[in-house]
Amino acid sequence: MSDDPAHLDPRDELPEHLSAMRAFAISLTRNVAAADDLVQDTIVKAWTNIDKFEPGTNMRAWLFTILRNTFFSERRKRKREVSDPDGVHTARLYHRPAHDAHLAFSDFAAAFNQLTPEHREVLILVGALGFSYEEAASTIGVAIGTVKSRTNRARARLCELLDLKEGEDPMSGSDDAMMAVMGRSKVQVA
Repeated sequence: MSDDPAHLDPRDELPEHLSAMRAFAISLTRNVAAADDLVQDTIVKAWTNIDKFEPGTNMRAWLFTILRNTFFSERRKRKREVSDPDGVHTARLYHRPAHDAHLAFSDFAAAFNQLTPEHREVLILVGALGFSYEEAASTIGVAIGTVKSRTNRARARLCELLDLKEGEDPMSGSDDAMMAVMGRSKVQVA
């Protein structure tokens, strides 16, 4: 390497600016440890993007711009973050994986298709569509008691086909229609 500034590696100049960068970082963060982290982040960014630095221009200005932009980017990011040391907020954001519901629905569909047409009919009307027993009875043309009986037997048969025990809820996370057909919706049909 020659002493010509155009042929010097700009990385060699980085250490000359560390103390000024640290002072600037402390003035921004008002915390020595945070300032040291900020300077370190700045050096890493400068090093990895050194090809963007134009030799012969002001290295200190370039470094200070990176430092300042890093500081304000982190600050904006922290404003969007929610402090959640106890995990309360995170617990509310929990979302059951979609594949569980798909698998449960596949099992449900296979079991549902094994029911008699009469049982499928009442479960669709009473469970999935939300018809009252009276409306379902009128639609099918049978007595209300027949609809209640078929609905009960159909749900019991589904539980048997799905190998469910009394009170077991294998379909948490399933869609509302499927839950209603099983008689496990939050709003029970009369």
